[in-house]
Amino acid sequence: MRSFVKAPFPLGVLLSMLFAAWAFSVPVMAQDAPQDVPEADSAAAETFMAPVIVDGDTLFHIRGSSALPATERAENIQDAIIKVAESSDATDVDITYQDTEIGTRILADGQMVTIVTEADAELEQMELSVLTVLHGDAIRDAIMAYRANRTDEARVSGAIEAAAWTLGFIVFVLVILWLHRRVRRRTLIFVRRYLRDVEEATAKSVQAEAIAALIRYGLNFGLLIIFFLGFYYYLSFVLLAFAESRYFAQLLLTYLTEPVLLIFRGILSYIPNMIMLALIAWVTIYIIKGMRVFFDAVEAGTFDMGDFEKHWVNPTFNIARVVVILIALVFAVPYIPGSDSAAFQGLTILVGAMLSLGANSVVSNMLAGLFVIYRRSTSIGDRIQIGDHIGDVVQIKLMETHLKSIKNELISIPNAQLMNSDVVNFSKQTDGKGLLLHTTVGIGYEEPPEKVEAMLIEAARRTDGLRARPEPFVLWTALADYAINYQINAYTTRGNSIPRIKSDLHRNIVEVFNENGVQIMTPSYVADPPEPKIPNHPWDGRLAHEAVEDTDN
Repeated sequence: MRSFVKAPFPLGVLLSMLFAAWAFSVPVMAQDAPQDVPEADSAAAETFMAPVIVDGDTLFHIRGSSALPATERAENIQDAIIKVAESSDATDVDITYQDTEIGTRILADGQMVTIVTEADAELEQMELSVLTVLHGDAIRDAIMAYRANRTDEARVSGAIEAAAWTLGFIVFVLVILWLHRRVRRRTLIFVRRYLRDVEEATAKSVQAEAIAALIRYGLNFGLLIIFFLGFYYYLSFVLLAFAESRYFAQLLLTYLTEPVLLIFRGILSYIPNMIMLALIAWVTIYIIKGMRVFFDAVEAGTFDMGDFEKHWVNPTFNIARVVVILIALVFAVPYIPGSDSAAFQGLTILVGAMLSLGANSVVSNMLAGLFVIYRRSTSIGDRIQIGDHIGDVVQIKLMETHLKSIKNELISIPNAQLMNSDVVNFSKQTDGKGLLLHTTVGIGYEEPPEKVEAMLIEAARRTDGLRARPEPFVLWTALADYAINYQINAYTTRGNSIPRIKSDLHRNIVEVFNENGVQIMTPSYVADPPEPKIPNHPWDGRLAHEAVEDTDN
């Protein structure tokens, strides 16, 4: 049995409290619900059972009945023990036993304390005589401890102990305050010194003060938790120093220590699973790093994979990485704490239902993104036309494709739209000739067609960016009401410069036709004017520029 004589507290009592809180639940539950007792009997035993507690220490458990509930019977025994303890200051207790019809009566210094019944023996699963002796020894120790804890020496010792805990708590609070002030001063210095690269990489969008505030909040929150734990245990230990408040101190210790120990025991029991999870994570990281090295070698040209294009390297690596992570999750789920619970299974079903109902467009865009990446029709840097949008492909993401228009606008196009639309690619070459650039002009029937064709070909030859071989050629696209529509066609390999080349071609056509006195028909035609609507003299840019300068001077 345990000794109830008060001893110096600091380490021994603390360790005994922690050990008792850890070990109490298992033995008591083992006694409360024996293996060979049916479930109904076990529930009844727990219902009619109560502990006998004196000065916060549990002596033993007794069983009650419908006529005398266990809690009331336990209170009567506690009152009897305290009455005997307060009736004398002797250092010894005379425990005697008397057999009765209902059990064995236990007397302390001639005063009856309790009767041990067959029901109590059945509850403890031992002989009545043995259980009676154990209860008698526990009562003797409780009375002696009760008297010892209320002597003048014990009260002085308790006061000194409480003063020592108070002094320690004051030092603890001063340390917490010092750390709090130091955290406020040192956090910003630490962030500016060690996280400067983060601020530079984000173009100062993440300021050092913001990072310091987050770190400071986390550290202060940790200090607050430590202060709360310190105050909680300080109050418990001060109350534990005095016999009258020891019961409440043990309640405080039990309320906080038992959950912590339960968590600690749970962590210990999951150590094998954690080792397996760590092993799965390590193997997964190792495989991903190996794949990264392989795809870097493919991108550098070390490995020749035939028609595998370089811009496929990063998407393929990301897909392979996701597949490896999903496989690792399949292996890791059985080792995750709570994975076999109904709550975890219900949560996974809920998440799956939410994804299936709300991710239709997301999944379609993702699949379309994969097709866009791998079907070779569009690559980064190509100039393409999708509907009314013309621009250069700057980025192909899993969900969308980004274009930079010829006006330097950033256009985001969902990949599903990209898959379902006609895409004109001005950068891809189907053969060695290049793109066939063309434009149409309307010239009156009175002009010789050979002359018009020669002027159009001359304008194409003057245009930078149009190839001389294959030679430009002219097609008659329509015999309109008042003019013949001539189409000049010329090859170019500069798909990204088509707007500029076409503009130069239009300018050169106007210049050549003006030089030769040929009028280009306007869209709205009424009658031939007396004189052709062409400039009398070709415009001289140099002379005009000099004229402007003379005017300014």
